Amino acid sequence: MVNFTFLSITYSVAACLVICWFQVRVLRGAANFPRQHVGGVSSSNPGMTTPLIEQHGVIGNMRSAALVSTDGTIDFYCYPGFDSPSVFAALLDPDKGGSFELAPRLESPDSLRAKQLYLPDTNILITRFLSNEGLAEITDLLPIMDEARQRPTEIIRNLKVIKGEITFRIRCAPRFDYARCGHSAEAVGDGVVFHPENEGIKPLRLRATIPLAIEGNDVVAEFKLSKGETANFTFGGIEEGDETPQDGIDDKAFDGFLRETSKYWRDWIGQSRYQGRWRETVNRSALILKLLSSQEYGALIAAPTFGLPERLGGARNWDYRLSWLRDSSFTLYALLRLGFKDEVRKFGGWMRERVTSGLKEIGENGPLKPMYRIHDSGDFKEEVLEHFSGYRDSRPVRIGNAAQTQLQLDVYGELMDAIYLGAKYGSSLSYDGWNRIKGLLGWLEKNWERPDQGIWEVRNGQQHFLHSRLMCWVAFDRAIRLADKRSLVAPMDAWRSTRDAIHEDIFQNFWNEDLKSFVQSKGSDILDASVLLMPLMRFINAGDPRWLSTMAAIEEHLEEGGVVYRYASGIDGLDGDEGSFTPCSFWLIECLARSGQVEKAELMFDKMLGYANHLGLYSEELGRNGDQLGNFPQALTHLALISAAFFLDRKLSGDKDATWQ
Repeated sequence: MVNFTFLSITYSVAACLVICWFQVRVLRGAANFPRQHVGGVSSSNPGMTTPLIEQHGVIGNMRSAALVSTDGTIDFYCYPGFDSPSVFAALLDPDKGGSFELAPRLESPDSLRAKQLYLPDTNILITRFLSNEGLAEITDLLPIMDEARQRPTEIIRNLKVIKGEITFRIRCAPRFDYARCGHSAEAVGDGVVFHPENEGIKPLRLRATIPLAIEGNDVVAEFKLSKGETANFTFGGIEEGDETPQDGIDDKAFDGFLRETSKYWRDWIGQSRYQGRWRETVNRSALILKLLSSQEYGALIAAPTFGLPERLGGARNWDYRLSWLRDSSFTLYALLRLGFKDEVRKFGGWMRERVTSGLKEIGENGPLKPMYRIHDSGDFKEEVLEHFSGYRDSRPVRIGNAAQTQLQLDVYGELMDAIYLGAKYGSSLSYDGWNRIKGLLGWLEKNWERPDQGIWEVRNGQQHFLHSRLMCWVAFDRAIRLADKRSLVAPMDAWRSTRDAIHEDIFQNFWNEDLKSFVQSKGSDILDASVLLMPLMRFINAGDPRWLSTMAAIEEHLEEGGVVYRYASGIDGLDGDEGSFTPCSFWLIECLARSGQVEKAELMFDKMLGYANHLGLYSEELGRNGDQLGNFPQALTHLALISAAFFLDRKLSGDKDATWQ
């Protein structure tokens, strides 16, 4: 148990800043007013600039999340939940998106440098400004309170000058409903209330310990702080009947938020059993996965953002604020490896509801969808925000996701693998739960041979994808294992017959003798990095000659300097190419380690760590120049990192277990 006083927290923050100094990338000229970034310039307004995706940290409270750039600006935030409309989205349009800017206004702006780091073992972010005029830091967090005192989601910002005297300026410019709804601003008490024109959208309030002014419908202020002085800000919802709140936002109040939120994150990560070589990196990835997990529902979103491109100027700009069964199931495996079991229970409860409702009304594409909204309030219809210019002019900017309606047969295998691991390391299945599983497999037994859109959610029609076949095999294999281990009543002969038929189908129809490799789809000659999951799912031994030649083909044609591409461009129904897919790189690392190429795997792993941003965060993809692309931070990348680090560390530590690699 950790009990901090305000002084001890202040001391801890200062100490960890010194300790972590060597780990933090210095970003020169990263902050001034107006915003100045190393990065793209808006073509619609050359005076406005857009920070790079990797020039951000993320804060969250398992209900929503916000991105904070290295210049101290919050330029992405959805309220009140992960998949709610954006309030700040300047990352997607610096003119229209809205932001909360808080930055020094210096006489010598060229002297400004910025650093970011997390308080160790938390998701509390510090942005530090260093200049000839002084040194200051912003501490950003979304507070986590106990259930009895849970408040509407709000962002807490504490600004403190460490030395010198510095002038600051803020501009809080919310843009409601993806910047589609206007608002008015009203001074109330120690803050300003933003009233949306749409009565169906709840108002938000900015409170501060410094005087605020209304400019148009935004809030601005310019103020000076000297050594030891602070300014505090809260931005968030208004509790009913709390238009003039009595609770303070002074340093004592901030101390309470910091203490309680810090304790939550540290207590949680303290349960991790991982003690390997890359402990700090693995813990950061685990903390990101926890941040992206819904505290209320137990589901995990793929990423907290929408519309960030997989290629600059390209069309692959999707909304990832949903819960993919695939990502959630893989995440449970990663967290179980680290010793976290409560997440399995919570996700199991959420998934039970999805399966139960799906089995009641089985549609053409089966009882399961590939993805759900975390609160499952229906489909999240895909639409384009035509008024947004896009990240560095990458259009279209999409919200919602049409892939919800696709047939993706692989999700049955990923779900069954998660259920099997949960039953193996957690609680046993109930009678009704086992009957639901039998219902799912009963449908799959009749449909596994169908073409589908597959793991990559292609938009040029259904095909017979290898990965879907593989995961159908996993579904029956794990069900058979579970029935054996728990002595459960099941149609074992039928399941074994189906499992063996899928196994034979893969070797007969998805092996290309000319390439000496397994291929993307039935009878094709297209390589696909998703085959890297074959040994990870224990379908094939990592030392099998067919697997070794497949891995060699992937390395020759899809790997480039340590990064791995999903497949050749132009085969998914969309124009143009994309960046390398970072999870695939970590899959290849684990495959190399499983096949005995441990030194090669370690070198590649160390290279991939170099592609993380200054906080150890990853998006979905990497561009040709090494910039991070796609939604950020992405759960699938971080869970693939954990899996690779866990297995590689075992091999480097002399694990001689050769029962199955």
